[in-house]
Amino acid sequence: MLTRKTTKNNIYTFLHSKNNLPDNGMPFEQVYLLDKSNLIGVALFKNNEITTKTDIIKNIHNNIKSNINSSIKQSLRNDDSAIEILTIPKAINLKEDQKNIGINLDSNLIFKILSKKFQNVLVTEIQNKNDLNKLVKRKPNLVFSGIKYFNFGEKKLWLNEFLDIYGIRYITSNKSAYDNEHDKSFAKQIMQKSNIKTSYFFIAKPGKYKNELSIPLDFPLFVKPLDSGDSRGIDKNSIVYNFKNFEKKVLEIHLNQKSNSIVESYLSGKEYSVGIIQNDSNNGLLAMPIEIITKADRKGHRILDYNTKKNDTEKVIAVVNPLIHKQLCELAKKAFKALNGNIIGRIDIKMDDNNIPYFMEANLMPGLKKGYFYRSCSINLNINYEQMILRIAQNALCFSDNKLN
Repeated sequence: MLTRKTTKNNIYTFLHSKNNLPDNGMPFEQVYLLDKSNLIGVALFKNNEITTKTDIIKNIHNNIKSNINSSIKQSLRNDDSAIEILTIPKAINLKEDQKNIGINLDSNLIFKILSKKFQNVLVTEIQNKNDLNKLVKRKPNLVFSGIKYFNFGEKKLWLNEFLDIYGIRYITSNKSAYDNEHDKSFAKQIMQKSNIKTSYFFIAKPGKYKNELSIPLDFPLFVKPLDSGDSRGIDKNSIVYNFKNFEKKVLEIHLNQKSNSIVESYLSGKEYSVGIIQNDSNNGLLAMPIEIITKADRKGHRILDYNTKKNDTEKVIAVVNPLIHKQLCELAKKAFKALNGNIIGRIDIKMDDNNIPYFMEANLMPGLKKGYFYRSCSINLNINYEQMILRIAQNALCFSDNKLN
């Protein structure tokens, strides 16, 4: 005999089916977990095992993690796809020359990891345009690189744009998506057009605003560089409460970061980052939120500044509240799509004082060392660094196949 019932909470729908197990006739309950109309997972319980809906969600989420790990292990057979890991000569002026690097890679470690699955893996140093032409002749199945562009002569040669011309795959988004994300104000305009919440903002440079009345937003405000990453230019003085401190911070960013400032309405809530990875089977998006907790200053503000990131003093934890988890995942996926991101990325989100999430900025070339992207994979998927790298490579190959078909 089969019976069905439906229950709901604020986030999920639970479909219950009662029957007998086919081998011994033992009564069981099969529970289907749905988000809106999308099936998330299935769990099997003896009738006396279910205590709460939280038990059901936890069981199904554990099953999903187990299936992901199983899928990764099953795929670890030799693959004859050719992969080239690109590097550039060591920088003479480290600070200046590395502006063309989006992702710093440990090429030797990546080589060792990829060689466990793929038979044809090379590390290639690109010194000039001729090296790129040789790469085109070899036409590998995938280029694994974090290089943004090369300075060959007077004009920049963007790597992914070059690879697109010759139909060679790579692990990040294309140049147009990077252009959408790189200018923080342009990214926020895209969010506004896509009806994705983001804090109000304006652009400032020294001398542009003459007094407090000329500023388009009310204090307090948050001031940061328009086009810098890794929280460079962000410190305890980034939150400003008056025109004098506003002018001082804008000038400091102009002098030290060689950048205009993006000035936002200050959001006082919790801070999150959501790793995004493309699903290798259907090109769907998997969102992996983490909460970032920094030490409060004397005024109670928690600022994720450059020194905090550099010294790794922040705390990163799982997002355990299912409603917040769902909100973060939905916002991050929408933002990633609005920016036309592909393969991997990271979306930074902050709450206001009413716990409403807002898009802050995106990184479509997230670091692949032990930073926030790796930690989002580790915490949400329970996978290690090696599994993450292999999954990125496999997903890039599969995504490109689906895209080309």
